[in-house]
Amino acid sequence: MIKKRFIAAAICPHCQAIDTLRWWQHNDVEHIECVKCQHLDTRLPQAVKESEQLSSTTKQQVIGIFKPD
Repeated sequence: MIKKRFIAAAICPHCQAIDTLRWWQHNDVEHIECVKCQHLDTRLPQAVKESEQLSSTTKQQVIGIFKPD
């Protein structure tokens, strides 16, 4: 089960509502969603952003990074 947490005092970049953003992480990808306007922001893992071997198009298509235990 994925735990979703609200971000205190955060302002939605789309509708400017306060205290409506929730954050969760799934497959090492961060998601932030506004519960009022359903604006969704997805952020890639830091390892993907810093990789020089991947093109910008490939970086946008990455869903997650496999990390064996």
